[in-house]
Amino acid sequence: MKIGLGSDNNAFKLKTIIKEHLEDLGIEVKDFGCHSEDAVDYPDVAFEVAEAVSKEDVDRGILLCGTGIGVCVAANKYPGIRAALAHDEYSAERAQLSNNAQILTMGAQIVGPEVAKKVVSAYVNAQWAEGSKRKVDKIIDREKEFMSQNYKDAVTKGC
Repeated sequence: MKIGLGSDNNAFKLKTIIKEHLEDLGIEVKDFGCHSEDAVDYPDVAFEVAEAVSKEDVDRGILLCGTGIGVCVAANKYPGIRAALAHDEYSAERAQLSNNAQILTMGAQIVGPEVAKKVVSAYVNAQWAEGSKRKVDKIIDREKEFMSQNYKDAVTKGC
């Protein structure tokens, strides 16, 4: 498995810990930054990881910011991406099992390093078994509908 990992500056320290944890689990990591505590806009990193997942350059992604909310919202704007916010092991596991979420998001100001490691482990160890395929397919179908030309025209006009 190859994970795309990214954060803004608010979660730089936690990203470093998560990267080491993933590598300790034998998981290959592609680090999309940030690479210091200098200010970085979370949408920029979220879009890069979402694109890498979409293009299958990585198998899944993990995104971190202060709350996990910003990167989750940003990643979910990328067509075809299902990002899920999880701060506990059960939610992280269900993100994959029930929703086939390709990206996990967390907040560095919400969870500490030990909890974050457990959440990441639960997420990477869960495998989509198509148990909720009918529901996930509804989400995919609605997204395709919204991406139709008529919807694109409405958005362009500001409706």
